[in-house]
Amino acid sequence: MAFASSRKAIAECDICGFRFKLRELRNIITRGRDTNIKACPQCFSPDHPQNKQGLYPVRDPQAIRDPRPDFAGYTQSRNYAWGWNPVGDGQNIYGLSKSSSLKMVSSVGSVTVTT
Repeated sequence: MAFASSRKAIAECDICGFRFKLRELRNIITRGRDTNIKACPQCFSPDHPQNKQGLYPVRDPQAIRDPRPDFAGYTQSRNYAWGWNPVGDGQNIYGLSKSSSLKMVSSVGSVTVTT
């Protein structure tokens, strides 16, 4: 099918309604599909990458295959206070320590309001 030349054709922006040359208007694309809505350069915004969520499969496994129970007990197996030099106490060449010598110190101040 043959069409006339659109070199001098005038069209309205489907968003703001102002008149532009047809060749200046661009089609709006949403989720990778052409919506056949024409927008002027001021109204046009490209398809946002977040609109493509769910189009591509994402593999992010969280479970461990064939896990084994913790026989040592909750408190015994978590009785480590690992520190890194210079944050930890640095008792060996790697700066690691299994001792519970890491103590946290904090304080709470007060707030006064003057009017």
